[in-house]
Amino acid sequence: MVSRAERSTFADWWWTVDRWLLASLASLMVIGLVLTMAGSPPVAERLGLSAFHFVNKQIIALVMAGGLLTVTSLLTPRQVRRMALVMYIASMGLVFAALAFGVEVKGARRWIFGVQPSEFVKPAFVILAAWAFSEGAKRRDVPGNFFALLLLPLTIVPLILQPDFGQTMLVSIVWASLFFMAGLHWFWVAGIGGIGVGGVLAAYQFVPHVRARIEKFIDPGSSPGASDTFQVDTALESFISGGWFGKGPGEGTFKRILPDSHTDFIFAVTGEEFGIVACMIVVSIFAFIVLRGLFGAARNEDSFCRFASAGLVMLFGIQSAINMAVNLHLMPAKGMTLPFISYGGSSLISLSFAMGFLVAVTRRRPKSQIVDRLGE
Repeated sequence: MVSRAERSTFADWWWTVDRWLLASLASLMVIGLVLTMAGSPPVAERLGLSAFHFVNKQIIALVMAGGLLTVTSLLTPRQVRRMALVMYIASMGLVFAALAFGVEVKGARRWIFGVQPSEFVKPAFVILAAWAFSEGAKRRDVPGNFFALLLLPLTIVPLILQPDFGQTMLVSIVWASLFFMAGLHWFWVAGIGGIGVGGVLAAYQFVPHVRARIEKFIDPGSSPGASDTFQVDTALESFISGGWFGKGPGEGTFKRILPDSHTDFIFAVTGEEFGIVACMIVVSIFAFIVLRGLFGAARNEDSFCRFASAGLVMLFGIQSAINMAVNLHLMPAKGMTLPFISYGGSSLISLSFAMGFLVAVTRRRPKSQIVDRLGE
C-alpha cells in the first residue's frame, strides 16, 4: 500500500487517480483477452496460422496498451494538449499517406505500415476540440470556437476520401456533443444537425456501398447477394443459440463460420459461449465507465478537463454502443471494434492513449493548480 505521506510521482498519481475507472478498464482488458481466446482460434485455423496466433499478438498489444495508458495518465493537462497536437499532426500525415500509397482493402485505403492512422486521429481530435471549445468559452479574445469549427472538416474530409464513414460518423457525433456543451446558440445546433442529416442522405445517394448496406439493413431481400448480411445474421443467431447462460467456453459453433468473430463480432461470440448474462455484465462495465466519466466531467472545475473528459468518454461509449448495436442487428455494419475487447493492435493502442488522456484529465488536483492553469 502506498502511504499518503510519501512524495513521489507514483504516490501522487496513486492518490489522485480514479482507481475505480482504472479497475474497470483493467477488467475489460482481461475480459477481452479471454474472449480473444474464445473467438480467434477458428479464424487463425482458416488462415493457416497456429490456433493461438491472434491470442499471442493480443497479449503483446495488451502489455503495450497497459504501459501506454499508465504513462499517459501521468501527464498534466498541458502535456496532454501538447501530446495530442503532435499525435494529431502525425496521424493526419499518415492518413494522407494512406490515401496516396496505402494498400486498398475492401475498396478503402485505411492502412499504411501496418497501422490504421484514423484510429489515432480520434483521441487527438477530441483533445484539440475540447481545448478549442474551452478556450472559446473562457476567453473572448481567442477564436476558440472558430478553430473548433475549422477542425471538424479538416479531420473528416480525409476520412471520407478513404472512405471510412464509420469513423467519420463517430468523430462528428462527439464533436457535435462538445459543440452543444459549449453552450452555443440553438440556431447553430440545428444547423449542424441539418448538415449531418444532409451528409447521411448524400452518402446514401452517391456512395453505392453505403446505399447497399442501408437497404440491406432495412430490407434484407431488397437486392441479390445474401453475403452482404451473412455476418450480422450469423451474429444474431449466435445470441439466440447461446441463450441466457451460453454453451460454455470453446463450445460455440457459429464462430467457426463468422469471418470477423475475433474483431467486429466478438460480442456475438460472447453471447453464444457465455450467454446473455455475460453480455449484460460486459455492457454494465462499459456503462459504468461512461457514467463515471460523465459525472466526473460535470464536477470538474477546469473547463478544458471538463470538455476533454466528456469528449473522451463519449468517444469510448458511442464506439462501444455502435459495435454492440451492429452485433444485435440494430444498425448497419460499420466495421468498428469493441473497445479493449476486440482483437486489433491499432485500435487497442489508440484506445490506451484515449483512456490514458481520460485518466490524466480526471485526476484530482488542488484548486490552486487549477487557478494557475487558467492563466496559461
